Amino acid sequence: MAEGNISLIMEFMLLGFSDLPNLQGFLFGLFLIIYTGILIGNGLIIVITKVEPVLQTPMYFFLRNFSFLEICYTSVILPRILVNLWTQKINISFTACAAQFCAFFVMAITENFLLTVMAYDRYVAICKPLNYPLIMNHRVCFQLVFGSWTIGIPVMIGQTYHVFSLPFCDSNKLNHVFCDIPPLLKLACSDTSVIEFSVYVVAVLFVMIPFLLIIRSYVKIISTILKLPSNTGKYKAFSTCSSHLIVVILFFGSATITYSRPKSNNSGRTDKILSLLYTIVTPMFNPMIYSLRNKDIIDALKKLLQAKW
Repeated sequence: MAEGNISLIMEFMLLGFSDLPNLQGFLFGLFLIIYTGILIGNGLIIVITKVEPVLQTPMYFFLRNFSFLEICYTSVILPRILVNLWTQKINISFTACAAQFCAFFVMAITENFLLTVMAYDRYVAICKPLNYPLIMNHRVCFQLVFGSWTIGIPVMIGQTYHVFSLPFCDSNKLNHVFCDIPPLLKLACSDTSVIEFSVYVVAVLFVMIPFLLIIRSYVKIISTILKLPSNTGKYKAFSTCSSHLIVVILFFGSATITYSRPKSNNSGRTDKILSLLYTIVTPMFNPMIYSLRNKDIIDALKKLLQAKW
C-alpha cells in the first residue's frame, strides 16, 4: 500500500441511521423509550432482589448482577446513538471509539460467563439439591461473579490495542451504530488476517466454550427433571430455569446470526438491525422475561409498590 493512501485517523464517522433522515426523530423517540425501559426494568430487579429478604439467594444474587450488567452493556451503546440522532453529529473521536469498543466487548464476555454461572447455579439446585447450600456458598458466588466481570478485561485490552494499531485508509466512515470489529477491519489498509484469527480464538474461548457449558448444564438439568416422579415437581423444577433458558437463546441466537452470517457489500443496514437485537432488544425483554415468569419477583414487586403507595 502506498504511503500516500494512508492517513492518520483522528476520528471516525458513525453513520448509524444517517441514511434515513426522515426517521431521525422517530428513531430517537423509540431508542429513548427502549433505554428508559431497560433502566427502569433492570433497576427494579436490582432493588427488589436487594431489599426483599426472600430473594436473598444465590439465584437472585446472580440475577441482580446480570441486571446491573445489562444497564452497563446498553449504556456503552445507546447514549451515543441518542446523541447522534439528536444532534445529527455522527463523529466519534479515535480514543472514544477505542474505549467504546473495549468496554462493549468486555461487557459481552461478562454476559457470556454470567449466563454460564447462572446455568451452573440451576444445575446444582436441581441436580444436587442437598449439597446446594454447601456448593453455592457466599464466597463461591462472589468468586464466580468477580471472575465473570474481570476475565475478559486483559484479553479485550490487548484486542483493542491490536485493532486500533492498524493503519486506516483515507475513509473514516464506519457504516454501523457503534465501533464494532467488522466495520473497523474494513477500513484497515494492512493485512488483517492475524487479527481476524485472534478474534476467532477469542470467540471460541469466551463465546463457544461458555455456550457449550450452558448446554451441558441444561442437558443434565432436563435429564434430572424427566426422572422426577410427579408432574408438579417437573413443572416446578423447570419453571426455575426456563426464564434463564429463554434469555440464553435470545442472546446467543441473535449474536450468532449477526457474526456468522455471510458478509456482502450491501449488508450494512442488515448488520445494524441484527446488532440491535442483542445489544438493545434482548436487554429490554430480559426484565419482563424474569419478572413475568417468576412468582417470587412478582410478589416482591407487589409488596414494594404497596409499601410506596
